[in-house]
Amino acid sequence: MRRKPGSKPRPKPGADFTDPQSMGALLAQYTEWMRVHHYAADTLRTSGHALKLFAAWAAERSITRASEVTRPILERYQRSIFHYRTAQGRPLGLRSQLARLCAVRAFFRYLVRHNLILYNPAADLDLPRTEKRLPRDVLTVAEVERVLNTITLAEPMGLRDRAMLETLYSTGIRRQELANLTLRDLDRERGVVLIRRGKMKKDRMVPIGERALLWITKYLDELRPKLASEPDDGYLFLANYGEPVTPKRLSQIAHDAITKAAIGKQGSCHLFRHTAATLMLEGGADIRYIQQLLGHADISTTQIYTQVSIGKLKAVHTETHPAAQFRRRNYEDPTDASATDSTPADPAHDEADGDDDDHSQ
Repeated sequence: MRRKPGSKPRPKPGADFTDPQSMGALLAQYTEWMRVHHYAADTLRTSGHALKLFAAWAAERSITRASEVTRPILERYQRSIFHYRTAQGRPLGLRSQLARLCAVRAFFRYLVRHNLILYNPAADLDLPRTEKRLPRDVLTVAEVERVLNTITLAEPMGLRDRAMLETLYSTGIRRQELANLTLRDLDRERGVVLIRRGKMKKDRMVPIGERALLWITKYLDELRPKLASEPDDGYLFLANYGEPVTPKRLSQIAHDAITKAAIGKQGSCHLFRHTAATLMLEGGADIRYIQQLLGHADISTTQIYTQVSIGKLKAVHTETHPAAQFRRRNYEDPTDASATDSTPADPAHDEADGDDDDHSQ
């Protein structure tokens, strides 16, 4: 809503900078401290947004100073986040709830360490338990080929899009890491890519396959010179006017290709990352190498792919489980009880054994 001429703007909740102990002044000080200590831009953005939401929530309850915040107040805030609903009536996802609470907890930890408040009200705040969820979809080799072949080279950007998706599939890197790649980061002779300032601002070297390199070379020879404009910043994958491709555009390209392939699965750039890790694991790669490829700080994050990689478990199950081996020469009709020798002699005895995994009774 536009202000009337001559009217003064309303101060934002918690943004009283005249009081050095106000929430707004301390938030500004904390943000500056994060910049000085080279926190990532994404961290600054997400943390700043979460803390502004908390400051606004606190100001609505007449809490304008950080020293006024207590643990019961933070628990009330946590409950309000849990019960919050969007305009569409949807609750906040668990990750969104955690992001807001972790930002608040880090803020108060900073205040205590710098003697800006006497005690940390968020020290013993119980965060919601995280869910260890498997990737919803993973592509097979045939499905990957089907997705990649949806890219039409006759289109102006078809060659670039194919080279980008091939790179995602071959290296398993994140979309932001792909967008940040420069010509210097690609070593075609050694077949490696240098990821500069990836997640947690860590550099790492990852291998790239020959097929992806062939597509990149074709793109560099035929299309990139037409897209580049002076001064050329040296980004590997360019958009129409010479600027680097944005992560949002990368997601759209990957999503459109997966949808067009009509394989019954959904996803975008991260689906190629999941697929690369899972197929390598099924191919016999050591999980420690996959951890290095993906840039995971903790191997427990990589171990989720051992649950997604079902190929070897399926083979062992088929070879060892009696119910997985159906031989027609012995059992002509699976519905005929007389054709099987595995029927229990006493159903009551079978029920008495119980099921070790069933705790519902």
